[in-house]
Amino acid sequence: MALAAGAAGAAPAALAAATGPAVTVDVTAGRHVISPYVYGMNHADETLAKELRLPVRRWGGNATTRYNYLYDTSNRASDWFFENIAEDNTNPSALPDGSSVDRFVEQDRRTGTDTILTMPLIGWVPKGRDASCGFSVAKYGPQQQTDQWRPDCGNGVKPDGTKITGNDPHDTSVEAGAAYVKDWIAHLTGKYGTAAAGGVKLYSLDNEPDIWHGTHRDVHPEGASSVELRDKAYLIGAAIKAADPGAKTLGPVGWGWSSWDYSGLDQEVCGRTNCWSNPPDKAARDGLPFTTWYLRQMKKYEDTHGLRVLDYFDEHFYPQASGVAFGSGGDPTTDALRLRSTRALWDPSYTDESWINTQVRLIPRMKELVAAEYPGTRTAITEYNWGALDHINGALAQADILGIFGREGLDLANLWSPPTASQPGAYAFRMYLNYDGKGGRFGETAVSSVSADQGKLAVYAAERASDKALTLVVVNKTGDALTSDIAIKGRTGGATAQVYRYGAADTSAIKRDADVQVDASGFTGTFPANSISTIVVPAGTVTSPSPSPSASPSPSASPSPSVSPSRSPSPSPSPSPSPSGTPVPPGSCSVTYTLTNQWPGGFQAEVRIVNRGATAVKGWQLGWTYGNGQTVNQLWDGSYTQTGSKVTVTNASYNATIPANGGSVSFGFLGGWNGSNTAPKQFTLNGAACGA
Repeated sequence: MALAAGAAGAAPAALAAATGPAVTVDVTAGRHVISPYVYGMNHADETLAKELRLPVRRWGGNATTRYNYLYDTSNRASDWFFENIAEDNTNPSALPDGSSVDRFVEQDRRTGTDTILTMPLIGWVPKGRDASCGFSVAKYGPQQQTDQWRPDCGNGVKPDGTKITGNDPHDTSVEAGAAYVKDWIAHLTGKYGTAAAGGVKLYSLDNEPDIWHGTHRDVHPEGASSVELRDKAYLIGAAIKAADPGAKTLGPVGWGWSSWDYSGLDQEVCGRTNCWSNPPDKAARDGLPFTTWYLRQMKKYEDTHGLRVLDYFDEHFYPQASGVAFGSGGDPTTDALRLRSTRALWDPSYTDESWINTQVRLIPRMKELVAAEYPGTRTAITEYNWGALDHINGALAQADILGIFGREGLDLANLWSPPTASQPGAYAFRMYLNYDGKGGRFGETAVSSVSADQGKLAVYAAERASDKALTLVVVNKTGDALTSDIAIKGRTGGATAQVYRYGAADTSAIKRDADVQVDASGFTGTFPANSISTIVVPAGTVTSPSPSPSASPSPSASPSPSVSPSRSPSPSPSPSPSPSGTPVPPGSCSVTYTLTNQWPGGFQAEVRIVNRGATAVKGWQLGWTYGNGQTVNQLWDGSYTQTGSKVTVTNASYNATIPANGGSVSFGFLGGWNGSNTAPKQFTLNGAACGA
């Protein structure tokens, strides 16, 4: 990346600057761990991914719904005449080895990036490495449009504008269900190991299945009903877990705002008949919005089968105002709208300026729904785009979005259609992931940061684990330089802060600006027009931090001790309490302790407790003793104490009950080790021995 040498401060800008809003940062308040996965992308190239140490990359989009790994071929659906198109492959005789998906995973392994792969729920994949298409002109007659390079392949629309119906899915495809998914994951784990051993960690439950009736209408012309979407999630989610128990799943992966309330069947029928007030599938889901019903059904499956088939509640989101998503920069009206519309991600006072026309507050809405319907489920937005990534306006919006994701406690996000390494949108990511060209990163523990006018000067703050530095990202969304007082609470002592700038004045490089002196109360800073500033305040003395609130869990993104999952650290350990809760008969429980990631000096683990007894356990404490001096450092979905080598974990309020007859609860944590990291073999649940 380009990093310009520092100039003599920002005095000229300061002379012309307007008074900006006051900013307050409190390092003792609002503390929660930022998931590294919020900085993800879809299909990022290797150069950019390596430079950013990209935490997570998704293989997604319409073409991934119908991809056959045996032939390295995908059907491009409505994106390109419903054609089977073989991927470029130098040695197709070696397939499935060497497929484009294998190469996708291998790139991620080279860059230290975790992988999300899309698994098909639709039930169809290409029948071979051929050139077949869903609507042959020779078979189904003349059509409005045809592929100029394959003139027999049409768009499935007759010259009079009516859609062709009754075509045969077998023209392009063969059936593919749970067995196909298991076989594919067996191939992946055979080559790259299981999720717990460093293989593929995450799988999407298809891609936007609620619009199959449009995108993939050659094989699924009817809208997918609520029951179909549920049952296929059960089927394929269970298949994924059977093939790799440590893998995580994401669903329902709806296309956008309509996906919250309506199934594919609703959207297909009401799109024709305008029945939105009384959609046809409403009764099948007890009159509930689709996502509410879906999460209840996923919880019901786990309660019944003792298996979680949904780990992330995932919905795509694209701003619907004209010219914003995928739009260009440079039009003043649209540019201003783009910067305002990021408020849809969080702000309860913001009414979306599109046909949505309501208060979206997307991330709080997601977290509240999960807490109410399926506690412990993480939150994800695996596709989003605010446009203009080739323009400073898009970079400002993107920097604002990344800060919002971390502040609001989202667990995972992937930008769709990522920028090239030289575009302004890439610099928005650099300001968090590589602001100095040497791997300098925004902190992992968010702290309270408040601007008196977020619409002018957005501010995000986090403490970095490696050196305890306080890192700030400040986005000036206005066309004027702004001078603001930055009050810093909860730290004592002065410091010299480093300042890095990116903005409209030079979109080809990040500039190292003059250092800023920070005293016990903070500092005054000038922020250039249309700019992003990353400010690094060295460690100081922190005064009495407040207990961290709960957030949603997220696995660490790469084997780096500075990377933490998206869960707030537990309060400082205190003496271990006595066992409480329902007495547990010996032999009626079992524990699975899984090492999900490890790096020099640190590791991440997940623990699952299964109640095999006939009585629910209400209130639980799990204990074990380490044999190699390991320590628990941060834990989610519970609280912990550690005295010497003895660890005790107590339930959280929302997972206090372990259902009978195979019910389970899970928690995870970050730990430290030195020399050896052998998993414990003996556990106690409420004081009773529990098998490993």
